[in-house]
Amino acid sequence: MDLKQLQALVAIADHGSFSEAAYAIGTVQSNVSTRIARLESELGTELINRQSGALTTSGEIVTRRARRILSEASSITADVVALDAAVQGDVAIGLIGTTGRWLVPQLLAAQRENYPLVRLQIVEGTNSSLEPRLANGQLELAVLSQPIQSAELNDTELFSEDMMLVVAREHPLAKSDGPIPLEALVELDLLMPLRGTAIRREIDVATALVGVHLHAAIELDGMRTLASLAFDGYGPAILPATALPTHLRDRFVAVPIQGLPQRHVGLAVRRYGIPSTPVRAIRQLLFRLVAQATALPQGVHPNVPAEMA
Repeated sequence: MDLKQLQALVAIADHGSFSEAAYAIGTVQSNVSTRIARLESELGTELINRQSGALTTSGEIVTRRARRILSEASSITADVVALDAAVQGDVAIGLIGTTGRWLVPQLLAAQRENYPLVRLQIVEGTNSSLEPRLANGQLELAVLSQPIQSAELNDTELFSEDMMLVVAREHPLAKSDGPIPLEALVELDLLMPLRGTAIRREIDVATALVGVHLHAAIELDGMRTLASLAFDGYGPAILPATALPTHLRDRFVAVPIQGLPQRHVGLAVRRYGIPSTPVRAIRQLLFRLVAQATALPQGVHPNVPAEMA
């Protein structure tokens, strides 16, 4: 077993075919086929279904561990290079959508100033899409809504964020002088986070405590798309405060809601392995950005532990 065989297997898992895998790793299809055949021979099991191109059950098991091995091998190179030169290397980061809108510009500016040789690869998504990618090694860091579900990840809180009712300016509730009670939402056809997601669980617990049932006209796993639907006129939505961008505040209002808990957002890494030098550098940079920020978006409250700031 060698790293090239594992690299070929992971490439097939990511790209869906031997030919696409060969293109992705810069070789020819015959080399990929040979590497997979040798790996299967050594392990005594079929890893790729040749008819469908899909991973077998054994292939999925081997791929999960192969991602970890390849990640550690890449970290070795990055750590050794960092001993004699400036920090450099690739760092793949996942971010939930509404956070990415304001955090990515700050991160890019800080990265260019502090670690200009680090190359950031940023993936936007939801907890349900980002957690598996972080656990299997496709990402090195992820900014996620808490609580996270994967037992393979560790997370540290970055900030909390107010949850608001986003409505058009002409809506009656937009004229509220202060926070509105949860009971005021009962008659609304709401755009809401998908049942089972971290934010929706918080909403459901809060409404259950006061005996309120909210009607969800649409449920969606993705704050950015949910916000877009609200801005396109599909109805009022329960969203994090940062989901309402500055350029739309002349048309929409974010109304505080009594009794609704804040959304908590953390920075997650894998439990296993040691992050590479560039990954550790960007992780610390993210903590500092939030902890020491002089102008966070309205409704965002930093909660970085003192030892991380």
